[in-house]
Amino acid sequence: MIKIMTYFLAAFSSLFFLAQVAVAQHTSDPQQMLTEKQRAIILISSFTAKGDLPKLKQALNTGLDAGLTVNESKEVLVHLYAYCGFPRSIQGLNTLMALLNERKAKGINDNMGREATPIPDNTSKYELGWKNLAKLGGRPTDGPIEKPTSGYGAFSPEMDTFLKEHLFADIFSRDVLSFSDRELTTVSALISLGGVEPMLSSHLSLAMIQGISKVQLEEVLALVEKLVSKTDADAARKVLLAVTSRK
Repeated sequence: MIKIMTYFLAAFSSLFFLAQVAVAQHTSDPQQMLTEKQRAIILISSFTAKGDLPKLKQALNTGLDAGLTVNESKEVLVHLYAYCGFPRSIQGLNTLMALLNERKAKGINDNMGREATPIPDNTSKYELGWKNLAKLGGRPTDGPIEKPTSGYGAFSPEMDTFLKEHLFADIFSRDVLSFSDRELTTVSALISLGGVEPMLSSHLSLAMIQGISKVQLEEVLALVEKLVSKTDADAARKVLLAVTSRK
């Protein structure tokens, strides 16, 4: 069993390297390429969404080796519960805990990293969530805060409240990850979930507003194609083409 697992991990690492080479061959400007930590976030998010725990374990291991702190790795998995649900997120956290114990037994002392800054007690979470969403979309944050009068937010006001007060206030305010890393996490998960093209389209646009370039998003898709699912990557390419054609 140990030999089998060793072979599996070595094979995965080789695939990861080959994927990087393939991506590099399609990227004209190396300065625009994603970092090792960002690539790890993409694979952690993708395999969490798929529920592929053996590959998730290796992606987490690669991320820690690439410099992700324990709290950054944990934060990616916590963030994902908003998009993949508690079952996938909790399985991911359990996988990370088991991996950390294995690494500790090998004498590896992983960097815990910084904790999230708490939200002040007197904060209006709806207002904070509205402002965070405005920042994500590159809009001013000093305008009047209005609740939706159409769409799902008007049809289900409680959902609008949950999104503003919890997702965009409680979660996006946790400054362990940047907004760009959170969008990279979200986009990767949505690509791997499939069938959520309208939301993927919105988050691809938000990712670009947060500074993730078209070239880098193409690199995300190349990495997903090589290591996760060509079908998912091909479907997402159509969405990215539609998004970039509008810009």
